Formats: sequence, structure tokens, C-alpha cells
Amino acid sequence: MLNIPSQAFPAPSSQQRVASGGRSKVPLKQGRSLMDWIRLTKSGKDLTGLKGRLIEVTEEELKKHNTKDDCWICIRGFVYNVSPYMEYHPGGEDELMKAAGSDGTDLFDQVHRWVNYESMLKECLVGRMAVKPAVPKDYHEEKKVLNGMLPKSQVPDALAKEGPVSPSYDWFQTDSLVTIVIYTKQKDVNLDSVIVDHQYDSFRAETIIKDYSYLIHIELSHAIQEDFSVRVVANVGKIEIVLKKKENTSWECLGHPLENHNSLIPKKDTGDFVSISNPEGNFKIAQFQELEDLFLLAAGTGFTPMVKILNYALTNISSLRKVKLMFFNKTEDDIIWRSQLEKLAFKDKRFDVEFVLSQPTSEWNGKKGCISPGLLSEFLKRSLDNSKVLICICGPAAFTEQGMRMLHDLNFSKDEIHAFTAS
Repeated sequence: MLNIPSQAFPAPSSQQRVASGGRSKVPLKQGRSLMDWIRLTKSGKDLTGLKGRLIEVTEEELKKHNTKDDCWICIRGFVYNVSPYMEYHPGGEDELMKAAGSDGTDLFDQVHRWVNYESMLKECLVGRMAVKPAVPKDYHEEKKVLNGMLPKSQVPDALAKEGPVSPSYDWFQTDSLVTIVIYTKQKDVNLDSVIVDHQYDSFRAETIIKDYSYLIHIELSHAIQEDFSVRVVANVGKIEIVLKKKENTSWECLGHPLENHNSLIPKKDTGDFVSISNPEGNFKIAQFQELEDLFLLAAGTGFTPMVKILNYALTNISSLRKVKLMFFNKTEDDIIWRSQLEKLAFKDKRFDVEFVLSQPTSEWNGKKGCISPGLLSEFLKRSLDNSKVLICICGPAAFTEQGMRMLHDLNFSKDEIHAFTAS
């Protein structure tokens, strides 16, 4: 890092300059080679001093870290604690110290802009500079997301006066992780205030702040893994959501905004949104082994566990011939994720979805009624006479209990049925 000379750098008296115009490396101590550095970064040791947190760094904070034992450097808006790297740097400590406590981007570009510093220093990443670029009036919302640096949401003056201070968010990345940081500007936020949902390429986070909901709703630019973590720093009102990339590549943007993205809305106006708790149960992935037919029965918010089951089964179970979902609701407006399910059915020919309404309008042409032996016997048709089948059911207690009795009456065994309990 900072060790390839340009015509004007390093100076003729520098220890790196040699008569031939090339460069000479500074002798390193034993055990300080590049491979030693790589081993250190993979050891799990906290190289930032922040115990895995990413923070927003102000210019004033950056200037404080300007010594050999406490050296932060900013490169292209990202701040790194390079103190652990000092003894491993081939160009010597003096070259790193030239950018201590400051923005070293220009110096870095003079020397070796082609070096993959993001990978080399990913375990030293402190966070991102807090200074936001000026935003022109005609700067569209999509462009704001592309830069990953968003100003405060555009909240009407009346709402801003009556409600809490408008939150904002930012995002950071390493080779394998994407961290979305929400700055609520409230000190009473806890994990119960945060609802996170990821389905397919859509990411949604809702934060309850007093009588308001702050929404982040994005179509992500790249795929992520199913599991993610949420951490709340209560004393500063900060929420960190860590997503795992499916591929270790650099994202140029976080994604594109969807409906109500980056907005603060009174909870009374969020009727289009449904907050759902996690399902309970002892479901085992082993039940999918050699599975050929998967049938899902869901009522209302009992749809929750079906999402991950659908995603996992269609992605990972090569033996599957058929996946069917029968989704029970009262009215057409109650159907959660209808467009996504219909899109999935169009995309994957193995999947089919049927909506059943108990209180439909006269214009409804789909199935009507409640769960019944007639509906189930027609729905639960195997692809082959002896195909391996699994039936998952989830919904209100009465729905699940009634459905279980009907499934047993239809001669499905206990091993072929799994019931979830919605909490």
C-alpha cells in the first residue's frame, strides 16, 4: 500500500528511492510478510478496535486518529484503521503516516490506484465518512440510492414539525457483507421496533418510531443469502442490518427504491403494510431429501414460513416435480405478496398458487370458502402415485387444527405433514 513510486513520489531522499528509478522495499520484521498479514486478517482478531461495528466518521473524529498506534486513513469515502497494518506495509510506516487522520485518496491514486485495498484492508474498515455530497435539486431518488449516500427523506414541513426528527440511512460493504445503517435520531429504539423482510430481490425494513413508521424498501442490485442480523445501538439510536452477499463482488449500488422507500409515515397511514412475527416450530431441512411433491397450506399471516420454504425448495431441491401453495384469506385485498407469487409461478413451471377467499366480492373468479376436504382432495394430487410428498400448514390455531384433522382423514401420514405455529 502506497509503495509504488510516481515521478514525483517518493522524494529523492526517500528510503524507497533507488538510483535506477525503480523502488526498493523497506525491510520487514520476521513474521510480517503478506501471507502473515492475510493470516492475521483471517484470525478473527478485532483489527478496527470497534468489535465488528461500522460507524459514521466525521472529519473531526478522523483527525483525532493520527498517530502510529492509532492511525485512521480515509480512501474514497471509507475509513480504515491501518495501525495493525503498519509493520506489514512494504513501503514503510512513514508512507502510511503521511495520510494519518486525513483523506489519503489523492496520495493513494498517485502511487497505486490499481491495488485492491478494499480486499487487503477489509478487516480494518471502520466505516464511512459522515460528510454527504451536495445534492442538486434535480437529483432523482434512484441516483441517491446508486451513490449509497442518502440525505434525509423528503418529509412535508407539517409532518416534520409534528413528528420526530426524520431518520436517514447509509450503507457500507466489504467483500462478503453489506451493512445498512439506519440513524433514527431517537434513543428509545430497540429490536422490537425493527421489522426486516427479505423476499427474492426485495428488501424491506420498517422501524417504529413513536407513532410513525420509517420505511426502507429497495430492490437490491445483487443477490443476498437468506440469513441476516440486526443490531441496535440504543444510546445513539442507530440500527445496523448486516446482509450476506451470495457472491463476493463489489456492489456499485445498493439497489433501486420501491414504494414508500426512505419515508417517515404516520402509522395510521400504513394500512398497506402488515407486520408479522416469526413462526415457531421444529422444521428440519432433512424433510426435503428426495422430495418430489411439496404442498403448502397457509391462512393469513400463516404465509410467513412458506416464503423461506418456497425459496429453499425451488432453489436447492433438484428432485422436486411440483410445488403448490393454497393461500386462504378473507378478501382479495388481504392477499400478501400476491404479485410476487404470481410472478414466481410464471417464472418457475414447477410452482403453482391458488387463492381462496372466504368473503369475496361478486367480481372474484377464484376459489371461495374455507378449508374443506373437497378443496384439499382436489389440491393434494401427487405427481406420481408413490411420489414422496410433504405438506406444510400454518395459520390461526383453528385453521391449523381443522386442516390437520382433514389431512389425516385423507390418509396422509404424520411423516408427510408438518404444522407451524404462528406466534
